Amino acid sequence: MDARAAIKSQYLAALEMLRQAITHCPESLWDDPQDKNRFWHVAYHALFYTHLYLQDREEDFTPWAKHRKDHNFLGPVPWPPHYVPQLGEPYTQDEILAYCALCEQQVRERVDALDLEAASGFYWLPFGKLELQFYNIRHLQQHTGELMERLGARAGIDVDWVGSKG
Repeated sequence: MDARAAIKSQYLAALEMLRQAITHCPESLWDDPQDKNRFWHVAYHALFYTHLYLQDREEDFTPWAKHRKDHNFLGPVPWPPHYVPQLGEPYTQDEILAYCALCEQQVRERVDALDLEAASGFYWLPFGKLELQFYNIRHLQQHTGELMERLGARAGIDVDWVGSKG
């Protein structure tokens, strides 16, 4: 297996696990006010950055058609004045699943086009494009794991492990 096939396989496996978490999330947990970061918001955040970091550079990124300003941040905006974004209505499960499908398509299209020897393309990430792919998959899986734990602990719902996906 070549490196690009392995990268695509692991992105798609992680996205499948996130898809399962989204699909199995009961309505009561989707926008639960007791959560600092709501289920839908964590899922959106994970997908936004997966989508962003599959691009060559920040300047090449076109946000999802349903993107809402600052909804990609889970806390204060990281540059001054560090305000906390005001979130609007939650995205629906169908909307987040549609964004997940777009990210899956981006993986299929973009990984083969990436110059894995190039710089990350994002000034705040001082490493190469190959390492960015591992970084991005780890970020996606970290938030997927967070949502899986929430489902298991509060709703008794398990999400299947996906080892690889073609």
